[in-house]
Amino acid sequence: MPYVPQDVLDRIAALEREVRQLRGRAQMRPALNQVLNGDVVIGEGGRLIALAPNGNRIFMTGETPAGDWAVGIARPTDGTAALTVGDENAAGAGQMIRMWNRDQGNRDVLVMDDAFSERFLGRPWMPIGLYPTARQSNTSTAYDTAWWGASPAHNAVAVIVVFTYAGTGGGQVKVTMTPSGGTAQTLAEWDVAANTWTQRTIEAPLDGVEFLQTVVWDVSHRAKTSGQNVETRMYRAYTRNTFTTDEAPDTPVRTAATVAAPGAIAAATDKGV
Repeated sequence: MPYVPQDVLDRIAALEREVRQLRGRAQMRPALNQVLNGDVVIGEGGRLIALAPNGNRIFMTGETPAGDWAVGIARPTDGTAALTVGDENAAGAGQMIRMWNRDQGNRDVLVMDDAFSERFLGRPWMPIGLYPTARQSNTSTAYDTAWWGASPAHNAVAVIVVFTYAGTGGGQVKVTMTPSGGTAQTLAEWDVAANTWTQRTIEAPLDGVEFLQTVVWDVSHRAKTSGQNVETRMYRAYTRNTFTTDEAPDTPVRTAATVAAPGAIAAATDKGV
């Protein structure tokens, strides 16, 4: 047997141990339950889905089967939606945010932004504060205020329903709104037949009004014949979400200061908005 120095055998044995260690480590996988640094990116139509132990989907973000991009949070007990941003059944709704009720018999939205108007609340619908004046019933032949009020704008469309009675000769009614700092807009004006109650429903978008901007509302009426009575009663007054694109209010004239600048979201977040 040829002579092999002991130190060479020791070195070969050490190399063999290192090779075995490297092979073992190559088969080991690191724990995949933490992201300690960097981003996790899911793109090209992928989705991130979390399931409850019962199999119900309780969280999803990514592209929906309908091609929309959405974020959804569901209730683990039954898998029904609780909060959604975007929705696979909301084509054309502009990535709405919706909070859903828990009524299994009638699934409906409790809180949402407006589908066709980017700046307004959709639900809940908000009342318009209109109050009677001393001229709710009078005999003037000139327009005088029967109902008046001022309130911030929450929803995109105003709905006002009134009943008016006029004596001999009939009467007229006019409804106006005036945004703070703006000019009065006549939403509707109509004739009232004599000796009968006339109902009128006004549905009008809040053109040129910003979200939460104060709006002054005025319901005026007059008798067409001097000395004859005219009386107007309020049935209901509120604002609601848009139902179609045609109901979307015109955008107000804005200064540069009112337009969100780059970094505004980050700044608002820093302030806790």
